[in-house]
Amino acid sequence: MGFDRNVKIAPSILSADFANFGQEIRAIEAQGADWVHVDVMDNHFVPNLTFGPPAVKAFRKHVKTVMDVHLMISPVDSSIDAYADAGADILTAHVEAGPHIHRTLQAIRAAGMKAGVALNPGTPAEAIAHVLDLCDLVCVMTVNPGFGGQKFIDMTAKVRRLREMIGDREVHIEIDGGVDPDTAPLVRAAGADVLVAGSAVFRGGSVEAPDVYGRNIAAIRAAAEGA
Repeated sequence: MGFDRNVKIAPSILSADFANFGQEIRAIEAQGADWVHVDVMDNHFVPNLTFGPPAVKAFRKHVKTVMDVHLMISPVDSSIDAYADAGADILTAHVEAGPHIHRTLQAIRAAGMKAGVALNPGTPAEAIAHVLDLCDLVCVMTVNPGFGGQKFIDMTAKVRRLREMIGDREVHIEIDGGVDPDTAPLVRAAGADVLVAGSAVFRGGSVEAPDVYGRNIAAIRAAAEGA
């Protein structure tokens, strides 16, 4: 994985057809997705239950771009090796999920993955000031985690603050929640470069009509880039 600050669209497969994940992943990549975002939820840290390591390992066989795995689980550390074995390229843990985020980020990197840290809407940017040197990505939640399709919460001030804090470090700023052509320009202008979108990508399309995914991805990208 190289590093750049160009806009990257990362469709969340939480909004895909659960009976057709392999074809859905291949379809979104063929239609312009830069990354594939996988939301892991445990019905403990968040009020929903999604994918475990075996499912993520099955997804890996179909992902040709970047598999961006977002852990909404607690505790995290005991699961790191399992997601490394499953093939995650980036593994993101929530700063709120445990008392030792520094140790968690160290362990993610030691397992051979890029390390991400996520911030819930109520958590300030300053909560990760002392771990930025261990981060490859900061995920700013613009909804409360747990479900797709929620309304965007404006966190642009937090994104601008993070961009200042990151400086010239090679750290991506990712936005997760409520991203669509209306909100993408706001977060891009504030300094984000990775945009997670679920329903805004998958709405109206299917593996039989994947061109809809392509149009949705292109619309979000064009809006973010100001085209």
